[in-house]
Amino acid sequence: MKSATSIEAFAAPLFVFIWSTGFIIARFGMPYMEPATFLFLRFTGVLMVMGVIILFWKPIWPNRSQTVHIAVAGALLQFGYVMGVWSAVRLGMTAGLIALIVGLQPILTAWSASWVSERVNYRQWLGLILGIGGVALVVAEKTSFLDIPMSAYGFAIAALFAITFGTLYQKKYCPDFDLRAGSMIQFSISTVLCLIVALLFETRQIVWNAPVIGALLWGILPTSIGAISL
Repeated sequence: MKSATSIEAFAAPLFVFIWSTGFIIARFGMPYMEPATFLFLRFTGVLMVMGVIILFWKPIWPNRSQTVHIAVAGALLQFGYVMGVWSAVRLGMTAGLIALIVGLQPILTAWSASWVSERVNYRQWLGLILGIGGVALVVAEKTSFLDIPMSAYGFAIAALFAITFGTLYQKKYCPDFDLRAGSMIQFSISTVLCLIVALLFETRQIVWNAPVIGALLWGILPTSIGAISL
């Protein structure tokens, strides 16, 4: 029991660290490739790795209804959120600023908690209010000297809503599923959506160099596969 608790205590901060690096790798990849093109390659790589994993570690596949719900949640959490973040970075938003904006997720989630029949007590509300005040002050300070187009803020806010309502949707309609099967479903729908966006709105030109390859490998292995494992 003590060993399991120690592992959980170690896994939580490790997950946060891995998740936070996603903002950094966006800065490495975006100068050389458009968002949907990069994410299509990244998600395709994740599917290839997951395909090998499920060959040796058989998942429990959901029924048709569960599959639809998992796919909808995945479209919001993987495509909507990540696409919003990377598009904002592409348009010039700093990794720190977008991290602050999407960091408002707990507050937005608390406001929407009634959708999943959850209650937020006064202490949690106080903490959330103080949190949003702190974030607002930092964002206000940064926006005073950063020349960032409004479209970048639009993508960042879209990412915030996508991860918030994707999380709530998954918690309400498909809270329990095999992570191997669920990841295959969610990354599959996100890969298709990225391909559609890349074909319709991007040039799909790629400048291959060490930063791009490194960002792709980090995005596929630690950020995606590693986060799934945790």
